[in-house]
Amino acid sequence: STSMGDITLQLDSVRAPRTVANVLRYVKEKHYDNTAFYRVAKGFVIQMGSFDAKGKGRGIHPGPVPLESNNGLMNLRGTVAMARAEAPDSATAEFFINLADNDPLDHKADDPGNNTGYAVFGQVTSGMDVVDAIGNVPVGDNGPMPGQAPVTPIVIKKVTLLK
Repeated sequence: STSMGDITLQLDSVRAPRTVANVLRYVKEKHYDNTAFYRVAKGFVIQMGSFDAKGKGRGIHPGPVPLESNNGLMNLRGTVAMARAEAPDSATAEFFINLADNDPLDHKADDPGNNTGYAVFGQVTSGMDVVDAIGNVPVGDNGPMPGQAPVTPIVIKKVTLLK
């Protein structure tokens, strides 16, 4: 439930089991509640995870989740993937929703393991209109991603696990 409307995600625990388990751990601990979308890269992604509306970061669990990008899922419009640093196994709580088909973020065919790409672990099943609206808000420099922070904070009020 966000300040702009509801978004529902379906997670793929078959193809990205460690990633989904990691995200569900954060959900169950209410880590994402009252955080904000801190990155809006128009026509690319919207990102969220560990920052509140004032740009203050939240603690994350020690130890990142292993990269599961070689799972057959692609960074297509409406899919959800883990954000990470340059190191392959560096994802923690940050994730993004693809606003477009983002082939450059996919696992590379010449990588036999999990060293390239961003692990897709689910997709938006309802609320893509909300995702698109968030993807079109005015952005500025308030936040961890200068030039990509929503001018008016978009708060993730609560994440609810549906069964």
